[in-house]
This record gives sequence, C-alpha cells and structure tokens, in this order.
Amino acid sequence: MQFASMSVDQIQQGLKAGDFSAVEVAESSIARVQAADAAVHAFLEVTPELALEAARKVDQAIAAGNLSQCGPLAGVPVAFKDNMNLKGTHTTCSSRMLESYVSPYTATCVERVLQAGALPLGKLNMDEFAFGSTTESSAFGPTCNPWDLGRVPGGSSGGSAAAVAAGMATVTLGSDTGGSIRQPGSFCGVVAVKPTYGVVSRYGVVAFGSSLDQVGPFARNVRDAAVTLNALAGRDPLDCTSQNVTTDFTANLEQGVEGMRIGVVPEFMDAEGLSAEVKDKINEALGKLEAMGAQLVEVELPNVHSAISAYYVIAPCEAFSNLARFDSVRYGYCEPGHKDLGGQYENSRSGGFGEEARRRIMLGSYLLSAGVYEKYYYPAQQVRTLITRDYQRAYEKVDCILAPAAPRTAFKFGEISEPAEMYLSDMYTISINIAGNGGMSMPIGLGAETGMPVGAQLITPAFKDQNMLRVAAALEQVYGEAPVAPAFANGKVGE
Repeated sequence: MQFASMSVDQIQQGLKAGDFSAVEVAESSIARVQAADAAVHAFLEVTPELALEAARKVDQAIAAGNLSQCGPLAGVPVAFKDNMNLKGTHTTCSSRMLESYVSPYTATCVERVLQAGALPLGKLNMDEFAFGSTTESSAFGPTCNPWDLGRVPGGSSGGSAAAVAAGMATVTLGSDTGGSIRQPGSFCGVVAVKPTYGVVSRYGVVAFGSSLDQVGPFARNVRDAAVTLNALAGRDPLDCTSQNVTTDFTANLEQGVEGMRIGVVPEFMDAEGLSAEVKDKINEALGKLEAMGAQLVEVELPNVHSAISAYYVIAPCEAFSNLARFDSVRYGYCEPGHKDLGGQYENSRSGGFGEEARRRIMLGSYLLSAGVYEKYYYPAQQVRTLITRDYQRAYEKVDCILAPAAPRTAFKFGEISEPAEMYLSDMYTISINIAGNGGMSMPIGLGAETGMPVGAQLITPAFKDQNMLRVAAALEQVYGEAPVAPAFANGKVGE
C-alpha cells in the first residue's frame, strides 16, 4: 500500500478500520526513504528502530481499543531537521563540528510530536547551523529538489521540505530564523508554517538567532500542518520565551474567507528582483481570494526595505554568541596536533566550521566589538522596532497579508554564488522574523516559465496564526493539496 501521498486523517482512518497496521506504515516508510533518498539526500540519519518501536505502541493501543489516547499524530511518519535533539541520535546541524555528537536528551518540539503518537523516521539535512538558503552549505552534501534534482530545495530546512515533497514523510519539522521554513516550502511546493515567535518551544533546538528562531511543520495539506501545530504549541517551562497558547489551529479551516480583509503590500509586489512568473501567480491568488468574498486592502510597510540590513546585523551577532560554546573542549570537532589551548581553539573551529559559518561568526564578532556595536547593532534594533510597528499598524486594517514567499522559483545548483545575492532569497520572509509575526508558505501552482512550484506567503498578527491557516485552507480549495513531486509519485523514487 502507498502511504507516500496519504494525509494524517487518511492514515488514522486506515488504522482504525484495520486496513493496515502502524508497523506496516513504519516499514513501508523506511523502505521508501531507503529507496528514494539516494536521489534526494534529504536524510542524514534514518531511525528504523525508533519508528518501529513507536509503531508497535500504536498497534497495541489499537488492539486495546485506545487509539484516541495515542494522540493526534498516531501512526504518522515524521522526521526532524538535524538541529533538533532526539536522544540517542546524532544532532550534527550538518556541520563537521558536531559530526560525532549524540544527543543525550530530546528537544521539547520533538518530544511533543512523539507524545502525539508519530513514527520518527530520522534526521534531515540542512544548511550548516541553519546558515543558508539552499542546503548547499551542509558539510554532508546538498539536498536536491524533488521537482527537479538539478535545482536547490531552498534552505536552511531544505531536507525537511524535500522529504515531504518526495513522499518520504507525511510531516516534518524545520526551523525558521529568516525564512528557513517558508522559502524551502515555496521551492518544493509544500505547506510550510512558521508560527508566531513563542508558540512553539525552542528548548533542545540548537540556536542560531535566539530572538528570531521558531520551529514549525511541513506538510502536503493545511489540515496536517494545523494538526501538527496543535501538538507542538504551548508553554514549556524549559523555554522562558514560550507562551501558553491554547488555540485549536484546525477550528476555522472550513470557514472560508468571505468578509476577511487581505493586505497587499506595494513594497513587496514592486520590489526589484521579483520574477514575473511569481508575481503573476501571486496576483492570481489575490484574485481567487477576492472572488471568494475577501476584501483586498493596500497596506504600507515603509521600513520593510531595511529588514535585510537589520537582519544581517542582528542574526550574525546572535549566531556569534550561540556558536561560542563549540570550543572542541567539552564536545565538538577537535583538530589533532595542537600545542596549546589557544591553538586548539583556533585550529578546531577553523576546521570544524564551514565557510558560511565562519563568515557569519567573523561578522558577528566584528559587529559586537568595541566602537562598532553602537554604530550597527543598536540602530539595527531600532529598525526592528520600526518594522514591528509597521506591521502593527497594517494589522489595524487587515486580518492577513498575502505576499510572495520567495522572489523566484527554485534555481539551479551553482546558479548563485555571490553571498549577498544569495541573501536576497529571503527578502520577503526576514521582516516577519524581525517582527515575530506568524507566516507560512502555501503552494499555488507552478510558474509559467520554469514549471517549478510557487508559494504564496500568508502573514498574520502575533498569535493570530489561525487567520493564515484559514486563508491557506481557502486557497487549497482552489489549487488542491500539495502533490508528491511527479518523479516520486505513484510509487516512483526519482528514476
């Protein structure tokens, strides 16, 4: 039986009806990963023992008539970005620095998904320490886009997006610091949700930018993402930034958009670098929403053009601080042959970190140095306040904003090599992390020129994430659920 394209509801209905067992789901999913991932390279570690152990617990509960007690993700194959700790597995952040590191504990977000009954398939590839937009900076090789293996899947959560697009997992988790869920979601044509900062605990997720990072789900339909978000959300005493969120994110998915006010931002739609095929699809989606009864309202974000500049001050500073712990003494890569402690630090960090990680560490070190901090870091935080206020004023007029998730569709490997040009891949997503609002990417078909997926970004006020899910569900009625990429559909594995 093909589980690759099944939804959460379909899997659970099949389990209840006795059409198949959770062990069969786990075995089939593991076999699927082993066959398909040779072409995609989404996984860094596969965990068949853990998946089968979880599956047996679900089957035991079914036999006892207690499936409902297993949780909302019972029997659902999931996988995790490799910056999320899962006890007994490697958590490498796709870096040589942590190549041999084995997690002694489990991240709260992972634990909550497992408590919801999910079957853990393994850990997923990413840009090293989440520094990147293509997954090319992974020390263990890039992930390929299942829609075109010669193109990037986006990043930094490229493995998470690609695993869902190739039908290797029903749901995956990724992290988003400046677009690392939404941009690969757009490139790979899947539903990708970055909830409001504080909705999901960050405990146990290796930090990049502590004031920017947020964990969220990838799925092939909006309901699966909402069900997963229900499992993830809520206060965690181990993370002081987490909030007591009790929202049922599935509650209003059927309400449609009639009467909703959808914001259109001229600064986004007229930005230099926005490709014609993406702009056309976004305008098409806006027209579909208007036809369904939504009101389109133009709103201004006058300071949003400064978001990238502010981000590339704030994020490297926080990265520099967070990565200082990787010193080769307590854990991490240790360069052999050093003569003193200073040499050990220098050689081990130079050898353990890749080029992009070193670039951001050095930038953060400079920006936090005496005489420079006041010139750049403090003004960047002031810009952050201005951008946050811009969004607050916009949301006095609208319930949700629709914009591109990325300025273009997935590009070919090696097509962009200049770091500054690469950073523009997140030009539409960064401001949402700076403000802390919720954002998601919803697939709205294929670009006319490249034939690659296009994602519409939906942005909502803080802790009003149900608004964007409601709009996404309405768009899904028009565009359909995200399909498995053609080369991997109907049992194919990319041949």
